[in-house]
Amino acid sequence: MSDAQGYVLSCGRKMETVWERLDPDGTDLTDTHDLTCEHCSEARQNLVILQEVTGELASEEIGPPLTLTGRIMSAVRAEVRRHHMLALPGAEPGAVQISEQAVAAVLRCAADSVDGVRARHCRISVTDRKGAVDVEMSLAVAYRRFSADAVDEVRERVRAAAAARVGIVLVRLDLTVEDLYDA
Repeated sequence: MSDAQGYVLSCGRKMETVWERLDPDGTDLTDTHDLTCEHCSEARQNLVILQEVTGELASEEIGPPLTLTGRIMSAVRAEVRRHHMLALPGAEPGAVQISEQAVAAVLRCAADSVDGVRARHCRISVTDRKGAVDVEMSLAVAYRRFSADAVDEVRERVRAAAAARVGIVLVRLDLTVEDLYDA
Protein backbone atom coordinates (compact mmCIF):
# COMPACT_ATOMS: atom_id res chain seq x y z
CA MET A 1 0.00 0.00 0.00
CA SER A 2 1.45 3.36 -1.00
CA ASP A 3 1.24 6.59 1.00
CA ALA A 4 -1.33 8.06 -1.41
CA GLN A 5 -3.81 5.26 -0.73
CA GLY A 6 -3.91 6.09 2.95
CA TYR A 7 -4.66 9.82 2.63
CA VAL A 8 -7.62 10.81 4.77
CA LEU A 9 -9.44 14.14 4.37
CA SER A 10 -10.23 16.35 7.38
CA CYS A 11 -13.80 15.06 7.36
CA GLY A 12 -12.55 11.49 7.84
CA ARG A 13 -13.28 10.23 4.32
CA LYS A 14 -10.46 8.62 2.36
CA MET A 15 -9.28 10.33 -0.82
CA GLU A 16 -9.66 7.00 -2.63
CA THR A 17 -13.37 6.99 -1.81
CA VAL A 18 -13.77 10.46 -3.33
CA TRP A 19 -11.79 9.32 -6.39
CA GLU A 20 -13.94 6.22 -6.82
CA ARG A 21 -17.10 8.34 -6.65
CA LEU A 22 -16.06 10.66 -9.46
CA ASP A 23 -18.54 10.64 -12.28
CA PRO A 24 -16.57 9.22 -15.24
CA ASP A 25 -19.53 8.18 -17.40
CA GLY A 26 -22.43 10.26 -16.15
CA THR A 27 -23.60 7.93 -13.42
CA ASP A 28 -24.33 9.56 -10.09
CA LEU A 29 -22.18 7.97 -7.42
CA THR A 30 -22.35 10.79 -4.88
CA ASP A 31 -24.04 10.51 -1.49
CA THR A 32 -25.28 13.25 0.85
CA HIS A 33 -21.88 13.54 2.50
CA ASP A 34 -20.26 14.24 -0.88
CA LEU A 35 -22.78 16.97 -1.59
CA THR A 36 -22.55 18.73 1.78
CA CYS A 37 -18.93 18.27 2.90
CA GLU A 38 -16.65 21.16 1.95
CA HIS A 39 -13.53 18.95 2.15
CA CYS A 40 -14.98 16.33 -0.17
CA SER A 41 -16.27 19.01 -2.57
CA GLU A 42 -12.86 20.67 -2.77
CA ALA A 43 -11.15 17.29 -3.23
CA ARG A 44 -13.67 16.37 -5.97
CA GLN A 45 -13.03 19.63 -7.83
CA ASN A 46 -9.27 19.08 -7.69
CA LEU A 47 -9.61 15.45 -8.76
CA VAL A 48 -11.86 16.41 -11.69
CA ILE A 49 -9.20 18.90 -12.86
CA LEU A 50 -6.52 16.25 -12.43
CA GLN A 51 -8.62 13.73 -14.35
CA GLU A 52 -9.16 16.18 -17.23
CA VAL A 53 -5.49 17.11 -17.46
CA THR A 54 -4.26 13.53 -17.32
CA GLY A 55 -6.90 12.56 -19.88
CA GLU A 56 -5.60 15.25 -22.25
CA LEU A 57 -2.03 14.11 -21.73
CA ALA A 58 -2.97 10.48 -22.28
CA SER A 59 -4.75 11.31 -25.54
CA GLU A 60 -1.77 13.22 -27.02
CA GLU A 61 0.25 11.37 -29.57
CA ILE A 62 3.92 11.57 -28.74
CA GLY A 63 6.54 10.72 -31.30
CA PRO A 64 10.30 10.64 -31.05
CA PRO A 65 12.12 13.98 -31.38
CA LEU A 66 13.14 14.84 -34.93
CA THR A 67 16.80 14.76 -34.02
CA LEU A 68 16.68 11.28 -32.49
CA THR A 69 17.76 9.45 -35.64
CA GLY A 70 20.66 11.83 -36.16
CA ARG A 71 21.85 11.42 -32.59
CA ILE A 72 21.64 7.63 -32.80
CA MET A 73 23.57 7.61 -36.07
CA SER A 74 26.26 9.88 -34.56
CA ALA A 75 26.64 7.47 -31.65
CA VAL A 76 26.84 4.50 -33.99
CA ARG A 77 29.46 6.23 -36.11
CA ALA A 78 31.48 7.07 -33.00
CA GLU A 79 31.68 3.38 -32.15
CA VAL A 80 33.38 2.43 -35.40
CA ARG A 81 36.91 1.17 -34.86
CA ARG A 82 39.63 3.65 -35.57
CA HIS A 83 42.28 1.85 -37.57
CA HIS A 84 43.15 4.01 -40.59
CA MET A 85 45.23 6.95 -39.49
CA LEU A 86 46.11 10.14 -41.39
CA ALA A 87 49.30 12.07 -40.80
CA LEU A 88 48.57 15.71 -40.18
CA PRO A 89 50.92 18.38 -41.51
CA GLY A 90 52.74 20.43 -38.95
CA ALA A 91 55.85 22.50 -38.39
CA GLU A 92 56.60 20.96 -35.01
CA PRO A 93 58.81 17.89 -34.68
CA GLY A 94 57.04 14.59 -34.24
CA ALA A 95 54.13 13.06 -36.07
CA VAL A 96 50.53 13.82 -35.32
CA GLN A 97 47.94 11.42 -36.61
CA ILE A 98 44.18 11.40 -36.68
CA SER A 99 41.83 8.58 -37.55
CA GLU A 100 39.96 8.67 -40.83
CA GLN A 101 36.77 8.10 -38.85
CA ALA A 102 37.39 11.24 -36.80
CA VAL A 103 37.97 13.27 -39.95
CA ALA A 104 34.84 11.78 -41.51
CA ALA A 105 32.84 12.68 -38.40
CA VAL A 106 33.98 16.31 -38.58
CA LEU A 107 33.14 16.50 -42.28
CA ARG A 108 29.73 14.85 -41.81
CA CYS A 109 28.97 17.28 -39.00
CA ALA A 110 29.79 20.19 -41.32
CA ALA A 111 27.48 18.76 -43.99
CA ASP A 112 24.71 18.16 -41.43
CA SER A 113 24.83 21.84 -40.48
CA VAL A 114 23.22 22.74 -43.81
CA ASP A 115 19.44 22.95 -43.52
CA GLY A 116 17.70 20.01 -45.18
CA VAL A 117 20.86 17.90 -45.56
CA ARG A 118 22.02 14.80 -43.73
CA ALA A 119 25.41 13.33 -44.41
CA ARG A 120 25.54 9.60 -44.87
CA HIS A 121 28.71 7.79 -45.92
CA CYS A 122 32.00 9.61 -45.92
CA ARG A 123 35.07 7.93 -47.39
CA ILE A 124 38.50 9.46 -46.91
CA SER A 125 41.32 8.53 -49.31
CA VAL A 126 44.89 9.53 -48.63
CA THR A 127 46.70 11.29 -51.47
CA ASP A 128 50.42 11.48 -52.21
CA ARG A 129 50.59 14.89 -50.58
CA LYS A 130 50.88 15.00 -46.77
CA GLY A 131 47.78 16.52 -45.19
CA ALA A 132 45.72 16.30 -48.37
CA VAL A 133 42.88 13.85 -48.92
CA ASP A 134 40.14 12.96 -51.36
CA VAL A 135 36.63 12.70 -49.94
CA GLU A 136 33.54 10.94 -51.22
CA MET A 137 30.39 11.77 -49.29
CA SER A 138 26.81 10.69 -49.85
CA LEU A 139 23.91 12.81 -48.70
CA ALA A 140 20.22 12.52 -47.95
CA VAL A 141 18.17 15.64 -48.50
CA ALA A 142 14.77 16.79 -47.26
CA TYR A 143 12.68 16.93 -50.40
CA ARG A 144 10.45 19.70 -49.08
CA ARG A 145 13.25 22.03 -47.98
CA PHE A 146 16.07 21.16 -50.33
CA SER A 147 17.40 23.73 -52.78
CA ALA A 148 20.06 23.37 -55.46
CA ASP A 149 22.28 25.83 -53.59
CA ALA A 150 22.40 23.47 -50.61
CA VAL A 151 24.96 21.19 -52.28
CA ASP A 152 27.23 24.17 -52.94
CA GLU A 153 26.83 25.20 -49.31
CA VAL A 154 27.69 21.65 -48.18
CA ARG A 155 30.80 21.73 -50.35
CA GLU A 156 31.86 25.08 -48.88
CA ARG A 157 31.25 24.04 -45.25
CA VAL A 158 32.99 20.67 -45.63
CA ARG A 159 36.09 22.30 -47.18
CA ALA A 160 36.12 24.96 -44.45
CA ALA A 161 35.76 22.35 -41.67
CA ALA A 162 38.56 20.23 -43.13
CA ALA A 163 40.93 23.18 -43.16
CA ALA A 164 39.89 24.91 -39.94
CA ARG A 165 39.01 21.99 -37.65
CA VAL A 166 41.35 19.25 -38.84
CA GLY A 167 44.10 21.06 -40.73
CA ILE A 168 43.87 19.07 -43.93
CA VAL A 169 43.24 20.09 -47.52
CA LEU A 170 40.61 18.44 -49.67
CA VAL A 171 42.05 17.76 -53.10
CA ARG A 172 38.78 16.32 -54.35
CA LEU A 173 35.31 16.37 -52.77
CA ASP A 174 32.67 14.23 -54.48
CA LEU A 175 29.13 14.69 -53.20
CA THR A 176 26.36 12.30 -54.15
CA VAL A 177 22.71 12.86 -53.27
CA GLU A 178 21.51 9.31 -52.82
CA ASP A 179 18.33 9.62 -50.79
CA LEU A 180 15.39 11.84 -49.88
CA TYR A 181 13.67 12.11 -46.54
CA ASP A 182 10.51 13.77 -45.29
CA ALA A 183 11.11 16.67 -42.92
